[in-house]
Amino acid sequence: MPDAFLASLVLLLHFLFILFALFGALTTLVWRWAPLLHLPALAWGIWVELARGSCPLTPLENSLRRAAGQAGYEGGFVEHYLLSIVYPGGLTPRVQTVLGVGLAVLNVALYAWVIRRMRRRRA
Repeated sequence: MPDAFLASLVLLLHFLFILFALFGALTTLVWRWAPLLHLPALAWGIWVELARGSCPLTPLENSLRRAAGQAGYEGGFVEHYLLSIVYPGGLTPRVQTVLGVGLAVLNVALYAWVIRRMRRRRA
C-alpha cells in the first residue's frame, strides 16, 4: 500500500511540475525570485519534449506501481495521462515538437506580460 500511495504522490508531483513549467512565469508576480526556479524547470520541460526524452519521474512512478503490484505503463507521463485527452491519436515526434515549441512560446508571452505589468506598477 505505501508503494501505491508513493506512486500517486509522484503522479501528483509530476502533474504539478508540468503546471509549473507551463505557468510558472506567473509566480513572478508574487515572488521576484521565482524565475530562478521556473526557468530551469521550463528549460527541462522544453528539452524533454524537443529531445523526445523522458522525465525521471515516469520510471520512478512505474517502478513504484510495479512494487505495489500494479501495472506500469509504456511511454511518458504526457503520453499516458494527458495525450489521450488532448491528442487522442498518440504521441508522435511532431506532436512532441509542437508541445515543446508551444511551451516556449507560451512562456515568452507570459514573461513579456509579467514584465510589462511589473513596469507599470513601478511607474
